[in-house]
Amino acid sequence: MRYVLALHEVDETQVAVVGGKGAHLGGLSRIEDARVPGGFCVTTDAFRQVLAQAPSIADRLDELSRVNPDDREAVRTLSARVRRIIEETAVPGDVAAAISHALTGLGEQAAYAVRSSATAEDLPTASFAGQQDTYLNVMGPAAVLRHVSRCWASLFTERAVTYRRRNGIDHRTVHMAVVVQRMVFPQASGILFTADPVTGDRKVATVDAGFGLGEALVSGLVNPDVFRVRAGEVVARTIAAKQRAVTALPDGGTREVAIDAQRQEQPALTDAQAVRLVRLGRRIEAHFGSPQDIEWCLDGDDFRIVQSRPITTLFPVPRAGDEENRVYVSVGHGQMMTDPMKPLGYSMWQLTAMVAMHEAGGRLFVDVTRRLASPASRAGLLEAMGKGDPLIRDALETVLDREDFVRPLPDAGPGGRGGRGGTPPGGTPPGGAPAPIETDPALVTGLIERSEASVAALERDIRTKSGPALFDFLLEAFEEHKRVLGDPLSMQAIMAGMEATWWLNDRLQEWLGEKNAADTLTLSAPDNITSEMGLALLDVADVVRPHPEVVAFLEGARDEDFPGGLAKLPGGAEAHDAIEAYLDRYGMRCVGEIDVTRPRWRERPSTLVPVILDNVRNFGPGAAERRFEQGRQKALAKERDVLSRLRALPDGERKAAETKAMIDRVRTFIGYREYPKYGIISRYFVYKRALLEEAERLVRAGVIPEKEDVFYLTFQEFHDVVRSNRMDDQQLVQRRKDAFRSYHALTPPRVLTSDGEALTGAYRRDDVPAGALVGVPVSAGTVEGRARVILDMADADLEEGDILVTPFTDPSWSPLFVAIAGLVTEVGGLMTHGAVIAREYGLPAVVGVEQATRLIRDGQRIRVHGTDGYVEVLP
Repeated sequence: MRYVLALHEVDETQVAVVGGKGAHLGGLSRIEDARVPGGFCVTTDAFRQVLAQAPSIADRLDELSRVNPDDREAVRTLSARVRRIIEETAVPGDVAAAISHALTGLGEQAAYAVRSSATAEDLPTASFAGQQDTYLNVMGPAAVLRHVSRCWASLFTERAVTYRRRNGIDHRTVHMAVVVQRMVFPQASGILFTADPVTGDRKVATVDAGFGLGEALVSGLVNPDVFRVRAGEVVARTIAAKQRAVTALPDGGTREVAIDAQRQEQPALTDAQAVRLVRLGRRIEAHFGSPQDIEWCLDGDDFRIVQSRPITTLFPVPRAGDEENRVYVSVGHGQMMTDPMKPLGYSMWQLTAMVAMHEAGGRLFVDVTRRLASPASRAGLLEAMGKGDPLIRDALETVLDREDFVRPLPDAGPGGRGGRGGTPPGGTPPGGAPAPIETDPALVTGLIERSEASVAALERDIRTKSGPALFDFLLEAFEEHKRVLGDPLSMQAIMAGMEATWWLNDRLQEWLGEKNAADTLTLSAPDNITSEMGLALLDVADVVRPHPEVVAFLEGARDEDFPGGLAKLPGGAEAHDAIEAYLDRYGMRCVGEIDVTRPRWRERPSTLVPVILDNVRNFGPGAAERRFEQGRQKALAKERDVLSRLRALPDGERKAAETKAMIDRVRTFIGYREYPKYGIISRYFVYKRALLEEAERLVRAGVIPEKEDVFYLTFQEFHDVVRSNRMDDQQLVQRRKDAFRSYHALTPPRVLTSDGEALTGAYRRDDVPAGALVGVPVSAGTVEGRARVILDMADADLEEGDILVTPFTDPSWSPLFVAIAGLVTEVGGLMTHGAVIAREYGLPAVVGVEQATRLIRDGQRIRVHGTDGYVEVLP
């Protein structure tokens, strides 16, 4: 058992022995020209020895592991108790001897930096920057030992405990090493980011620099000079007035000092030094294989590197296999699901999508570079994006404004890489615009029947498939899946409804000065499977409402006894049958349903209970039929009003006739817009059940410990495991779980470049009140009410008149829409699912409101301007 290792004995594979910081410093010491101050690591074995001498600490750690990270007082009290136990425990004699011996080799009376190095620190998925303690200019062996104890105790600072809990890391699995290094007394120091930490651009490095020790910058005591370096030259610089610095005291410790007035605005580095530092940073980045956050000191004219850690806040870039410039558009923003997907989920979406998709950070993107480069397809793409999500269009135009990034191509037509020029990415087939079709409701009926027959055939044929044959069958089924999705008639029906909506809005604003008239004209349109899903849950509530014992049962329902436990209650059999019928029709749906690994309502039926109980409380019998009929009557009244006003205009009979034809057309086809997604998700649930049976077989064979481990394999990897009946890489699933957890902390950009730059776009509007939150108007009307900020459908507790504020709403959120008065989302566009259903139910709605769930507090009163596209937070 070794308690001390010299830095030159360590490399980045030894995190478990010397912690993240120590391992990285060992790796740094092996890089040419990366001068790392000499020193050693006190290993985690020494830390374990200390814990062994304080047996009471185990109980305290158990308590700490159970505490709610948001309970700050409990975290503060328990973490202080643990720190006190560690600091009061004497350093074991053999550990103290090893440290003293190492100090003798480096110089007992020299000054040292004593730095914490936890095993969960400087990791690719969590940096833990600033979570544990560092002590500078420590002099003498006794002081070094004392500060080593303080570093051990700092594993349990309040901020470190909270950070670990929020990153899903068990305190009992983390250990502390300590790095002891010779002090450097620099004239300047700072931080180098080898990628722009704000935009994510991997080709731009940022250097922050100040005078003296780096503590002045890290603590926020001074604003740094900032140098931006690209392609070997400084492209921008900001020189700050640096009034203070931190310097070393002769007898140990540090102090703040004032900078002479004439020196305050002098740069801490020359341009040549900044460029030289970035060149060194690029070598360090290449060594570790990812962009780095590097702490440096300037000692004379030499740079000393005192730390390097991954930049964990950057959104990953899709792998392209070449060095070409590329522009990617988010699929999740179009699908109203921006959460990360597990590998089985995103790989199956890739295999069943109509366009090529690329994964990064657990999200999917479409490469639109060729469509932007070709003049013929560029205009159609931008027009479609503008209608779907104006922020995406603005972000793409920002890229196009940089004339050197997307090089123009000869006109390649609209069928280039990434899908159809006029349709947003997200699963639509390549090809030209679909030809128009007759306004005939029988066409919609036929399409639905064909889809249902295809799903029924899939359910029948998959029953006999297992093992490798199942995966071969599924690959064929995915082709049928794409055939159904790409059915030209289906595409014609979808586009007919969308184009009729656009025609009505454009013409009626031109002729009558009325915005978004189609919103009312499409109320209670037929054949909308998603709005029917919300109304059907009102019918379920009608069955539950008369039976108090059933209501009481639902208030405590759990998946293991729901809905089966209803049968023995008075009225329970009827409630059970109503819920089962609902699940038969809609049980394949769930929040984030494009990820096949997400639990479906059929698998976790208690998800629906809060919505059923809200419906029981907020509505009376027959609400579903009443609401649908009220919407239909409003639409008819609006139609009469519009046609009457048009006939009074010059050439009014022609305008009225054309409008009547478009109203009939939009009501025939707009409801079908929701059906293809229902068909996709129906097929997905069939795939999932068959795949889970294979996963259970792997568990029985001892190949994997839990069936849901297969969710962390891609479809092809799952296939390989089934074929070989073994897992060659036993750590793969755990690595994928860790990565998936880290992806939740990343915000996916609407547009991403191959340089790593994340672009969110801007609305660039000046027609909204000061302080208003701007978004896309998708359902007309104005409503004022209480904001309910809901991040998880299972946490919904709505009252009539509430306004739902949430990151996104895919079709599974529709049952909540019957109880609300308005909708605000962070993601979405005119034809995304939440917008379509908001119009169907007549709810004023604004979508694409950036950071709405952070800027609006739960319970605040807000006013939603669904016609003009903004939200006011009321006093």
